[in-house]
Amino acid sequence: MILGIDEVGRGPWAGPLVVGAVVLGGAEIDGLTDSKKLSKKKRETLDVIIREQAAGWGLGWVQADELDAIGLGPALRLATRRAVEGIKVPYHEIIIDGTINFLADTTKGRYVTTMPKADLLVPSVSAASIIAKVARDHFMAQQDALFPGYNFASHVGYGTAAHRVAIELHGITPLHRLSFAPLVKYKDPQVVTTKKLGDAGETEAANHLLQLGYEIVERNWKTPQCEIDIVAKKDGTLYFVEVKYRRQDAQGGGIAAITKTKLHKMNFAAQMYHQFHRLGDINERLGVITVTGDDFAVEDFLLLE
Repeated sequence: MILGIDEVGRGPWAGPLVVGAVVLGGAEIDGLTDSKKLSKKKRETLDVIIREQAAGWGLGWVQADELDAIGLGPALRLATRRAVEGIKVPYHEIIIDGTINFLADTTKGRYVTTMPKADLLVPSVSAASIIAKVARDHFMAQQDALFPGYNFASHVGYGTAAHRVAIELHGITPLHRLSFAPLVKYKDPQVVTTKKLGDAGETEAANHLLQLGYEIVERNWKTPQCEIDIVAKKDGTLYFVEVKYRRQDAQGGGIAAITKTKLHKMNFAAQMYHQFHRLGDINERLGVITVTGDDFAVEDFLLLE
């Protein structure tokens, strides 16, 4: 009855930190090893078997903003505690992959053995590594629908060259860890505060479109001359959507910001997008979504003539 613990997502620039905890309890599962040494298909097959046959399992999540607020070390301890809280079966020993006892400041700390490469040597730790990896990868793949253009499903938040280019083109998202050295430059209070408000508003607008059955094609498409907040598609028609956030209704509402000049810019951006992607004959519409308040409520979705 060994409780095995391992973490996934310590090093990425974006996305959550996830800790897995598993008590196999006598279940003998063939193929358990370090999750990084398994193919995606094999990991997902084992993930289902582990969840079905293990005596107990748990996952501890710490999202990017929480990690930024407390730091990586405390985040690892917090995620570990959250994972262990999901274990409801008895165990007599805890083995954590690596050299640091993340439960040292808890009542369970004295039962911990730390072991480098435990994910290769101890089946319950291997299982913890697998369920954490699969859960995190699935989460990052889901983010592609909300943040097109970043390809989170492919690099799952790690600092690849393609990820760096995406950040330079589209900016940061709420998934990004601004405490990590490559992204610290985005922590300027004024810039980040304004951008966070815009990002939150656009995320709610994208969620609203998804709920209405639209497919999100791209977010924050930019050229040196123009930009489009959201490109969406439904029933063969492409929609170029401007998102307007107003913290207070007294500011005039988002629709009021669509002046003749702004409408001209939206048309120009749509034409640029059409030419850039060589779309040919396709139905296209302009739209605007207004988002208001501290709770980022979608107020209106208007299609423009």
